Amino acid sequence: MFLRREGFPEDGEIVFCTVTKIQYHAITVDLDEYPGMMGLIPISEVSPGRIRNIRDFVEEGKKVACKVIRIDQSRGHIDLSLRRVNESQRRNKADAIKQEQKAEKIIESFAEKLKRPVLEVYNEVAPELIRNYLWLHLAFEDVVEKNASLSSLGLKKDIADQLEQLVKDKIKPKKVEIIEKISIKSYQENGLEMIKQAFEKARAVNKETQFAYLGGGNYRLLVTAKDYKKAEAIVKDIQLAVEKVFEGKKGDVSFTRQEA
Repeated sequence: MFLRREGFPEDGEIVFCTVTKIQYHAITVDLDEYPGMMGLIPISEVSPGRIRNIRDFVEEGKKVACKVIRIDQSRGHIDLSLRRVNESQRRNKADAIKQEQKAEKIIESFAEKLKRPVLEVYNEVAPELIRNYLWLHLAFEDVVEKNASLSSLGLKKDIADQLEQLVKDKIKPKKVEIIEKISIKSYQENGLEMIKQAFEKARAVNKETQFAYLGGGNYRLLVTAKDYKKAEAIVKDIQLAVEKVFEGKKGDVSFTRQEA
């Protein structure tokens, strides 16, 4: 990974590290995002329980997510903790690293297109963007999702325009999916017509919504949107539209959330 941050990490920051040395009382690591910086994980910060063999938890060369618990800038000491990093933080950090590697692959493609050395192009592009974003991939996501301008962030316009186009070619807009099973029972003589009317009303809420018949009065509803808040709002509006058709009539309508 090309990413290199300046200065010291912040207290409480989750950092990605490489284990370099294991001793009976502590683990020495390199901080991957901070070039030349080392940190120490005291044995008491490896696991909350009693440790019989420290190598059951780490090994040389292993990548680990740690939490910064103490910094002594005057001495250049950084104390870290493994046990204070929960599963969600560990997963989020690993995902951020994975997304950053994808962003760097785009830079590699861009450098190839420009016929210039990769590191040279990265050093021209990344520092300007990372002044405004914690990660390079976040800047690229804003280009796709919000049509952000890279030239406004400090890149030369010709470079910015070309990179924006490449980013839009490589990264597709985010979408979330919600699936609901709709169960409809109608005892009206015109029940079939009412069901057709209900789905016409539902499609009017959102034209991209998909329906599929599952049999036995059950239907599959698939809603896609940029985020869960918008998707949930669409589901709610569809539910209201369908229920309104059957309101006061002989029948029953129910919505059940399904796993995507």
